[in-house]
Amino acid sequence: MDMQNVIYAVAVLFIMGIVFAILLGVAAKVFAVEVDERIPLVRECLPGANCGGCGFPGCDGLAAAIVEGRAPVNGCPVGGAAAAEKIAKVLGVEVAAGDRQVAHVYCNGGCNAKDKANYEGLQDCNAAMRVASGPKACSFGCMGLGSCVKACAFDAIHIVDGVAKVDTDKCVACGKCVSTCPKKIINLVSEVKKVHVNCVNKDKGPEVMKVCSNGCIGCKMCEKTCKFDAIHVVDGVAKIDYDKCKNCKMCTKVCPKGCIEPVPTEEEKAKFKEMQAKQAAAAKAKAEAAKQAAEAKAAEDK
Repeated sequence: MDMQNVIYAVAVLFIMGIVFAILLGVAAKVFAVEVDERIPLVRECLPGANCGGCGFPGCDGLAAAIVEGRAPVNGCPVGGAAAAEKIAKVLGVEVAAGDRQVAHVYCNGGCNAKDKANYEGLQDCNAAMRVASGPKACSFGCMGLGSCVKACAFDAIHIVDGVAKVDTDKCVACGKCVSTCPKKIINLVSEVKKVHVNCVNKDKGPEVMKVCSNGCIGCKMCEKTCKFDAIHVVDGVAKIDYDKCKNCKMCTKVCPKGCIEPVPTEEEKAKFKEMQAKQAAAAKAKAEAAKQAAEAKAAEDK
């Protein structure tokens, strides 16, 4: 092989490399897309879970959205208040304080809900829904097949006694279980709210009792007992107005089906009934005394 040809080939490649490098450098300058220098700083404040719970495509997407004003400073449910505080410092803004959110499953059926069929298909709620709306006789409740469990990246939800239960200590309110549940019985709620009606069955009481021993029958006992107008039976099922609820738990003690959480013990129910009896007796005595006083005054006027 002629050495001169080798040298020419190397020289040509070297010159081509220099030319292409110059062209690429010029193109990079001409077609450069300006990136806000705050975006990578905000990205460093995020946990990097890339769970999508914020509604954006990963932490990079959320960082860009926060800087551009399309998402709030506290938009990361996983990072929580700590991440929001760091981001606020980067952007030089204040972050609004708010209650921690957790997922809650509005069903207490599980093993107490009757099966209408022996389901032997895929252990997936969405798959089971395609077969006569699931194996449970209650068409509203949890099927207990664990699609929410598989969707949770934080091991914060499990199937217990046939129904999904949330571990609030682990829950980061990413919302994955909420979007995964085909029955739409999982929602995000404030952690400080402790009273929940764990039933969404809108059927009439007798129909509910046929399919679940723990279902709400719309008896309105809770509605009549609440002193804060915080619970009402709507479309056949009790619903709580969390803006009015004071966590007094009085409604839980009168529910005959035990579908309002936290479910009281029998001792707590007995004490509550005793208290109600004493209050009723006191009210009756007061009314009787007022009646006697009115009769006495009427007699004096004669």
